[in-house]
Amino acid sequence: MLEARSQAQPDRVAIATDDGRSLTFADWHRRSTAVAHALAGRGIGPGDRVGLLFGLRDWPEYALCYCAVTRAGAVAVPVSGRQPAEAVRHLLDHCGAAGLITAPGVDRPEGTWWTGRLDELEAEAPAHPPELPPVTAADLAQVLYTSGTTGRPKGVAATHGNLTYGTRPTARHRPLAHSEQFLHSFAVGTNAGQTMLVNALDAHAGALVATHFTPGRFARLIEQRSVGSVFVVPAMAAELLHAKVHTRFDLSSVRLLGSTAAALPPKVATGLTGAFPNATVVNYYTSTEAAPAQTAMIFDPARPTALGRVAQGAVLVAGPDGRPVPAGTSGDVHLRSPGSQRSYYRDAEAGAQVFRTGWVRMGDIGFLDEDGYLHLVDRESDVIKSGAHKVSTLQVEAAALEHPAVAEVAVVGLPHPVLGMSVAAAVVPAADVPFDAAELRAFLAGRLAAHEIPSRIATLAELPRNEGGKPLKRALRDLLAAPA
Repeated sequence: MLEARSQAQPDRVAIATDDGRSLTFADWHRRSTAVAHALAGRGIGPGDRVGLLFGLRDWPEYALCYCAVTRAGAVAVPVSGRQPAEAVRHLLDHCGAAGLITAPGVDRPEGTWWTGRLDELEAEAPAHPPELPPVTAADLAQVLYTSGTTGRPKGVAATHGNLTYGTRPTARHRPLAHSEQFLHSFAVGTNAGQTMLVNALDAHAGALVATHFTPGRFARLIEQRSVGSVFVVPAMAAELLHAKVHTRFDLSSVRLLGSTAAALPPKVATGLTGAFPNATVVNYYTSTEAAPAQTAMIFDPARPTALGRVAQGAVLVAGPDGRPVPAGTSGDVHLRSPGSQRSYYRDAEAGAQVFRTGWVRMGDIGFLDEDGYLHLVDRESDVIKSGAHKVSTLQVEAAALEHPAVAEVAVVGLPHPVLGMSVAAAVVPAADVPFDAAELRAFLAGRLAAHEIPSRIATLAELPRNEGGKPLKRALRDLLAAPA
């Protein structure tokens, strides 16, 4: 893909950062090929795993090294530079990494692997390099570790064919043709970030990376660069709305606003349609395990909780026996990849629970309505079993977000001596509206059943989140279970 773009549009900027750095397709191809030869000189060959430890501000360098590793026939293992050293060591040990490439200024954890910086590898490139090994669609391209919100991170292996499914390297009409740049602020080592990498290779628009996300900086970039496509996670979307950036910046250039990584709460989706008046707001639903299978939904006020119909692959809601359930009936959500399926790397036991005869069990409870639109009830591990009732945390969160004093909220279950579990909520109050927990409970009483109303409400300055923007509910349970 990179070679095709470098030949067709050598001087076009593929990736730029908000601090003024950029990478053209020609430079991306030339430099990554040189690094691939340097890797071969270090003994890296087909199937070897190479860690890539880069921060958000290092996106051009990361993209360069990613293509270098895969061009050498090796397997890229992207890891965010914000991960603690012990976590990085665990991932590299688990995948059996042969090497680790970092950006200047990023700490390099020691282990059985060799370590090197991009500038060091570029200096090692031979003047008369030998032929690099051929790479096929069936060869492994990357191992991407999950966020670990429900347990130990798992390595998800993907082939070149899986990653490039649906792309058209030589097409005249490319995705995101309405835009010269698409904007994101997704960390290296996330599935959303990897989608942005493929976009940079395949889309008409070039990637613009916000190297540090704040609502004001993000909105200013949109205004200054007349950005046509913007990609966020729901937490970023909520921050943009609560900062009221649409009252201070011109966001009229945006034609597509895509949200991924988690369900977009109806109140947030509605707010986005007002804040970005010319944009189509789209919610994407997939997972690291299921990609490129996904559903997509242009926000429709008539279906505020819908995640859309299947856009790539297939969707299934099944009962305990694995058979489809009728429309409107809740069950386990599955997606089927339209191309080669992903797998857990070196974890066959966990893989058997998730990857089933072509289907990927998402770990979510949901249902399909009569028109084939997918709706989520909750994450299976987040459902609160309180007495004889099952409480959807998503439903409680959506109701709480309707209150003007609630900027963000996350709901979890806490141990209870009689009920088994009780409902608790962590709230980030809005900056301009006084917050009162009793008043919020009274507000929710008109929208929820009695067993769904949080018995404990705590206020936080911010919610703990992982690199993908999802609330860390295990951390919140510990926090909320502590004495007031």
